[in-house]
Amino acid sequence: MGFRRFIDTAEKSGKLVKIGKPVSKRLEASAILSELGDKPVLFEKINESGFRVAGNLCTSKDAFAAYFGIKASELIPKMMKAIEHPTRPAVAAAAPCQEVEMDHVDLDKLPILFHCARDGGNYVSSGVFVIDKGAGLGQNLDIHRCMQTGKNRFTIRIVAKRDFDSALKRAGGEMDAVVCIGCSPSVLLAAATSVEENKDEMWIANSLEPTHVVKAKTCNLMIPADAEFVLEGKILNQRADEGPFVDLTETNDIVRQEPVFEVRKITHRKDAIWHALLPGKLEHRILMGMPREPTIFRKVNEAGVKCLDVSVNPGGCSWLHGIVQIDKQKDDDGVKAIEAAFEGHKSMKHVFIVDKDINISDPLEVEWSMATRFQADKNLVVKTGQKGSSLDPSAEPGTALTTKAGFDLTGPPHKAGKKFEKAVFPKVDLKKFLE
Repeated sequence: MGFRRFIDTAEKSGKLVKIGKPVSKRLEASAILSELGDKPVLFEKINESGFRVAGNLCTSKDAFAAYFGIKASELIPKMMKAIEHPTRPAVAAAAPCQEVEMDHVDLDKLPILFHCARDGGNYVSSGVFVIDKGAGLGQNLDIHRCMQTGKNRFTIRIVAKRDFDSALKRAGGEMDAVVCIGCSPSVLLAAATSVEENKDEMWIANSLEPTHVVKAKTCNLMIPADAEFVLEGKILNQRADEGPFVDLTETNDIVRQEPVFEVRKITHRKDAIWHALLPGKLEHRILMGMPREPTIFRKVNEAGVKCLDVSVNPGGCSWLHGIVQIDKQKDDDGVKAIEAAFEGHKSMKHVFIVDKDINISDPLEVEWSMATRFQADKNLVVKTGQKGSSLDPSAEPGTALTTKAGFDLTGPPHKAGKKFEKAVFPKVDLKKFLE
């Protein structure tokens, strides 16, 4: 259980790359993470900090599946079950995340990376915020980027009209908050989900795997006991510049006036390891996109279409595109699946519906289905003037209005569709012939 086991899983698989030479937290660490792509990395020496840093840990569904000891195809059912049946976490008497209390708050001692040349500052990119939503709604977990602006201050990016923003407004613009860095995959996934406002994401994390909580040192918030670092403080009724910063689409986000977070206490594990989540790259994308797959899956099935699998794929920035695999029974199942998928993920711009014989993880197979099973005048659904995503650089500035498109790449569901079937080639054990 926890961030450490995630690293151990990567090491046991032989995929973990250990960097023993000193590395700077300014540009060098992020450059190495970028160059190594999907390879998990552990930096053992950071020039400006006494702590180790790990990144590129969850760059694929397979990485999450390996952690949970399941197949990648079982992730959506597992997440759906946790969302639909959350369970109360047990309270830990003593917690690893509070093993060490820093004498005084100094964010410069932490390995907070400066990722790209145009960034507004050093950024915490993997921080899980814990707040009280107020109005008897319980706690909320969210992942928000934090730009360091001093030894004890951040400016944090909060998206308007989401749960965090609503809670802050209910609190009059000021409230306690805790940021946890180096969290378990369960906590990261739960924090990235979009659920009803009265659901506590910590309970969802506990349903994914047993997740103990502990009371924070300076407030009544219950936080994940096995986090690596904990930054406790208060969101002030102040705003300051936040950005630029590389967003999910690998484009530079604009500078905005955002809330200020003042850190008042730092605790951490003994020999704590910092989680560096490289913005715009695979780890960022998988944590954004994968938690949207269960909601799309559910909506498509609720529309009366048998959904088999969903991929909010990296090629679409793991946010703007979705591929939905269905077992087509009726002629209009493809169109119904398109409409339902957009309901399941309202920021999605393009959705592709494919048959059960198409591997949705293989872009060549998806493109093949477009080439052989799609006619634009019959199988294309265009929706103009739609509310899209602020992450889409091509959407209308200010309003994020966009044109959405659904592509029905499925063949006929009946015997007349035989000509649409892929040929089945024989299988052979190559070892018998190549040894």
